[in-house]
Amino acid sequence: MLRLGRIFTGYFGGDDRDERVRLKLVDTLYAQPTSLAVGAATGIVCAATAILVSDNRAITIIGSLMMVTAVFRVVQAGWHARKNAQPGDARRLEKFYEVGAYTYALLSGILAALTVYDTSGGHIQTLTVAYALVYGVGISARNAGRPLIAVGQLVLSALPIMVVGPIVGGIVYYVLSITMFFVIFGVMSITFNVFRTLKEQIFAAEASAQMAEKMRELARTDVVTGLVNRAGLNHDLAEMVTNRTEGKQLALFWLDLDRFKEINDTLGHTIGDKVLAEVANRLRSSTPQGCTLARFGGDEFIVVAEVFDRAESERLARSMNHEICRSARIEGQRIDTSASMGVALLPDDGPDIDTLMQGADLALYHAKTGGRRQICFFDNAMTRDLVRKKQIETELRAAILRDELSIFFQPIVDLETGRIRTFEALVRWFHPEKGELRPDEFIPVAEETGVIITLGNWITAQAAKACAGWPDHVTVAVNLSPAQIRAPGAALGILNALREANLDPHRLELEVTESLFLDDNDNTARFMDELASCGVRFALDDFGTGYSSLGYINKFPFKKIKVDRSFVSGPNIGKKSDAIIRAVAEMGATLGMDIVAEGLETIEQVQVVRDAGCTLGQGYYFSRAVPDYLAAMLLSQEQDRDKDSATRLAG
Repeated sequence: MLRLGRIFTGYFGGDDRDERVRLKLVDTLYAQPTSLAVGAATGIVCAATAILVSDNRAITIIGSLMMVTAVFRVVQAGWHARKNAQPGDARRLEKFYEVGAYTYALLSGILAALTVYDTSGGHIQTLTVAYALVYGVGISARNAGRPLIAVGQLVLSALPIMVVGPIVGGIVYYVLSITMFFVIFGVMSITFNVFRTLKEQIFAAEASAQMAEKMRELARTDVVTGLVNRAGLNHDLAEMVTNRTEGKQLALFWLDLDRFKEINDTLGHTIGDKVLAEVANRLRSSTPQGCTLARFGGDEFIVVAEVFDRAESERLARSMNHEICRSARIEGQRIDTSASMGVALLPDDGPDIDTLMQGADLALYHAKTGGRRQICFFDNAMTRDLVRKKQIETELRAAILRDELSIFFQPIVDLETGRIRTFEALVRWFHPEKGELRPDEFIPVAEETGVIITLGNWITAQAAKACAGWPDHVTVAVNLSPAQIRAPGAALGILNALREANLDPHRLELEVTESLFLDDNDNTARFMDELASCGVRFALDDFGTGYSSLGYINKFPFKKIKVDRSFVSGPNIGKKSDAIIRAVAEMGATLGMDIVAEGLETIEQVQVVRDAGCTLGQGYYFSRAVPDYLAAMLLSQEQDRDKDSATRLAG
């Protein structure tokens, strides 16, 4: 008995602790209700036959109860098949089954025992005893998923026959009782083996499912931040859209860290990864429960949250931005972080996920072009702007191929002698249908789309060819975009343009703005050093309007500084602007640099900047930008004046 107890403990103790496994095993009891109905129908026929053939009142009562129980069990099995059972239902379902199973098995055993005890039954004994034994053995195999129930049914269907056999007496019934005893233990062994196989298969399936789920989670998780990655975002977004609370909107916040590349380049990728992890933690702390937080890639994050209205999304955006902008100390380094953010709402800004993400992406783009730490919400006008920019991009590419673009030249004049020292090359676009398009309409589009690389190379080549026909003392200045410098082989492309035009590199000046140095100092330094070593000169354009730093002047090979026109002809000119011009001019004189004053329109402005120490001037006072043939004419007129002056002096 002790051994039997250990067997039952081993088979019933472990699996019952896991309700999910228990439910799967209980499901095997209710599986294939058709087979249960066939068995019940056979039992009903057997019981009805016993009642009809026998005049025994006890057989009639037990047979009737057996038929009622059979019908009850079929109804119960059909109800379970229609119900979506949960793990918490396992014990209740098992109890229901046990009541019906044990009752039916016991009644079938009692019915067979009564027919054996009633010796007048004749052949009915064979029918009922055969049914009880066949039912007990067959049900043990069917219900092996719950061996206690299976063995219990077998015992209850056989035990009344085993008891009544010795009472009736006779060698046949003695042998029948003993045989049934051994049958019970033999069937128990088979049942336990089947159960063990079922349990191992379930555990293996559970383990496999858990492993698959773990792999899915890993595939959807970013290892640096612990947030979901792009694949996880797509999965969570689909669920959030499907399960969106009625009356609420989905707000998608697309964040891009400002100047994160500088952190990676100067402090290393290890610090950069820790900054990303810190930003992820701050997003977790500043967003409500139920949000989806994802690292979309690189230094971009996406947050998706349910909100009541736009005002709530604005408060949430400000909260996240405030948290991200707090300084952090990582491995002894003070890190100042900030982010640009684009926001779009579903369904206000789009009916589906793709439209929502496009809207947030467009809003982020406008936030980044507006400066750092900006939050921008999607507006339909952004889509119109995008269409317009795409149209300009397409037409600009075609214009380059069709030679619709022209190069105009604006002189830069020596303020002491009045002679032209340099021409600045400026691109003009005369559209065949729209007329002249201003540079501020198409140059930003060219920079955003990468067309500026092709356009810039073309401008440099055309300017070099024009300059090659001018007097040797006149140089040409060309504005450079940061995108041009980042392009592979940028320096080589410029040197090739000089070689094809047969122009001395000393006669080419490349103008760059201070924003160039914010993104990639090392690459810029290599580019400038390579060209400067060949003789190309560099000028710092728009000085005083951006992130002005004397460190740029000290580090890079500048020969000229251009003071922005806002200090000459802007609305805020006065003593302060004059003092700034004078200070810059004095610095230029000390460093041996030319100082160019831009935007000169009156003789008074020319006198002010000349008195302040500026060496060169540029503006409408001297000349507007003119085509190449007019630039050549200006130089020719200048030469004629010089000849006349020389003649007068000689005479």
